[in-house]
Amino acid sequence: MDDKLKHLEERRSFTISGGGEGRVDAQHEKGKLTARERLLKLLDEGSFVEIGTFSQTGLEDASSLDYPNPGEGVVTGYGTVAGRQIYVYAQDFTVAGGSLSEVHANKICRVLDLAAKNGNPVIGLNDSGGARIQEGVYALNGYGNIFYRNTLCSGVIPQISVIMGPCAGGAVYSPAITDFVFMVDKTSNMFITGPQVIEAVTGEKVTPEELGGAATHNETSGVAHFFAEDEEDCFAQIRALIGYLPSNNVDDPPVLESKEPELSQEELTTIMPDNPNRSYDVRDVIKRVVDGSEMVEVHKGYAPNAVVAFARLNGQPVGIIANQPQFKSGCLDVNSSDKISRFVRFCDAFNLPLVTFVDVPGYLPGVEQEWGGVIRHGAKVLYAYSEATVPQVSVILRKAYGGAYIAMNSRSLGADVCLAWPTAEIAVMGPEGAVNIVNRKELEEAEDKVQKRQELVDRYRDKYANPYIAAARGWIDEVIDPRQTRAYLIRSLQMVGNKREQRLMRKHGNIPL
Repeated sequence: MDDKLKHLEERRSFTISGGGEGRVDAQHEKGKLTARERLLKLLDEGSFVEIGTFSQTGLEDASSLDYPNPGEGVVTGYGTVAGRQIYVYAQDFTVAGGSLSEVHANKICRVLDLAAKNGNPVIGLNDSGGARIQEGVYALNGYGNIFYRNTLCSGVIPQISVIMGPCAGGAVYSPAITDFVFMVDKTSNMFITGPQVIEAVTGEKVTPEELGGAATHNETSGVAHFFAEDEEDCFAQIRALIGYLPSNNVDDPPVLESKEPELSQEELTTIMPDNPNRSYDVRDVIKRVVDGSEMVEVHKGYAPNAVVAFARLNGQPVGIIANQPQFKSGCLDVNSSDKISRFVRFCDAFNLPLVTFVDVPGYLPGVEQEWGGVIRHGAKVLYAYSEATVPQVSVILRKAYGGAYIAMNSRSLGADVCLAWPTAEIAVMGPEGAVNIVNRKELEEAEDKVQKRQELVDRYRDKYANPYIAAARGWIDEVIDPRQTRAYLIRSLQMVGNKREQRLMRKHGNIPL
């Protein structure tokens, strides 16, 4: 037995050493941790349990401790984050560049299968040179098996992908299917075809960072949801996100003790500018309403004319959606529509109530938007809200015009409670546009056209652009003092907390992708 135990420990030590001291040092020189170091940083201390330590391609002589690719370039297992069980895998760039072999893929599939059966989230740390070319179609089949499981697990367990090095070619599609993608500045990149191929085919010269770095995918493409300054920052953000999510689609999100906002709720009466055409930061409203004035914003750098975030109200996690007047006046456009609809669908899948703050003057006009398919993309928002069955509360802060008013969780799309501030303007269009159409003849005949226009705009705003006509018809449940927003939201969510809906039976809908 002693000899066998000694062999076991020697074999384990060889495998845990990864690609050896030289490759580990090279990893550190790039500012990157090794796979096992990352897992120890991410998970609660002492909680990691490895699965598949001795997985190996083509092992024929079990007595030898000199075999290639120990662990097959990926470390898999489970542990805890804040005491909650999480399944994990981390690609090991020190072993064959973290390249994916058939056995490598099988280890990841094993983790995904266990996570699905046991109802626990999965976090994948990606750092790989891509498919192991020597294995050809075996490696490609491995990718397909992973994609298939990612898809089956979607909406069942939360799936988080963390890009901590290269992720290229077919490897990018697993993260793209998962719920959230984290990227680390200057050390991670994602692209289908690299800079060399692009230059050879199109003549365009671009660096890996410009093509698929963390900033690019957080701000331009929207592929990534979170931007981290370094690996330590990345792990802290992941742990914060996990704190808002349930373990699976039949569990409730984790409820904590309620905390009053740190920012004054009295200031909600002064945040809104007197001039309806001036902007403000909608985050200043959100942070004065939610527990501890704390929120985890998703897709912060992408489509900034919309804000989506996780927060708590009375200790209960909720999904926050808001128009952001600081960018494009808060208009809905192609990118913000995608951002909102995907977030709404995630929250609905995982039992997170939706709270929507509305200040939207309409859809962004322009040839580029029309040719970009704003009709199709805007329809996703309508579809996502209409499809959602979780409790939904909306608060109209200021502008709510036309089709955009309908899209932002109006009563007609299924909102359970609709509230409005006294500053709300609910109308088919803004006063300036309405006057141009309705009062065109009066304006043409007026001696002082500027003064007449202002008179007509003021009259329209007083008569129509207010919350009271909608409230009179019951489409607004209550016009509230802004300082009471938090109290109304908490009570509304409690009131609809046991909401149950039955929908028509179907295999699935056909969202306008």
